[in-house]
Amino acid sequence: MPDFATLLPMIVLLVVIGGLAGVLAGLLGVGGGIVLVPAFFYAFGSLGFGGPHLMQVCVATSLATIMVTSGRSVLAHNRKGAVDWGILKGFGPGIVVGSLLGSIAVSHLHTLTLQIIFGCLALVVSLYLGLGRVEWRLGDAMPTGALRLAISPLVGFLSVLMGIGGGSFGVPLMTLFSTPIHRAVATAAGFGMLIAVPSVITFLFSGIPDAPPYTLGLINIPAFLLIIAMTLTTTPWGVKLAHAMDPKPLRRVFAVFLGIVALNMLRKAAGW
Repeated sequence: MPDFATLLPMIVLLVVIGGLAGVLAGLLGVGGGIVLVPAFFYAFGSLGFGGPHLMQVCVATSLATIMVTSGRSVLAHNRKGAVDWGILKGFGPGIVVGSLLGSIAVSHLHTLTLQIIFGCLALVVSLYLGLGRVEWRLGDAMPTGALRLAISPLVGFLSVLMGIGGGSFGVPLMTLFSTPIHRAVATAAGFGMLIAVPSVITFLFSGIPDAPPYTLGLINIPAFLLIIAMTLTTTPWGVKLAHAMDPKPLRRVFAVFLGIVALNMLRKAAGW
């Protein structure tokens, strides 16, 4: 069993990470996973828990936290009638299939590959956050038929590979197809549940050598508990800040920050 001197720095880092992730989620409407995965990676790595499978733990633990936060969020949004259950029912089966395929892929991929995937996709998200325009449209309604059949598993698959919920891909997708932003954000919380629950169940039955202390399957339990506690505490602070200031310039600042994180992840993957 690790001694207190080993656990204390991990606890402190996780408390700080959870607090910041909660504020950013409330302030910018950005899912915590896109912050948590690189934060977990650097935190665990700096504490000496490296190895070829570390990113698996980071991705799985992030999704475990999203399972709780998305559930809470979708219930809150549903009380306000903001969730579009038609979109969820139409896209749900495909997202679940993509999530299961993604969790199987993560279980067999090494840290280097997952770093490259995360870095590339995070760079795309950062460019959209920084350069995207509210008037951009790909259609007047959400896709149906063959297009929905192709897109919905892809949303689940890519989200699991990154360890993120429904916001980073789901919100842009829905707004590009003319879904009002408040309804897109609310419905994306449902996407998060559909992404996280199947993948977390799969990850609980996986395992790696040299995992950080108290890791069950691929999910680090101290990180999961501390992040949930902190994000539930600090997300309302971010929401209050969002109502007190214009979040648009902050979204662009965060886009730059995320771009730097993505490029740094790719730099480490390249061994530079």
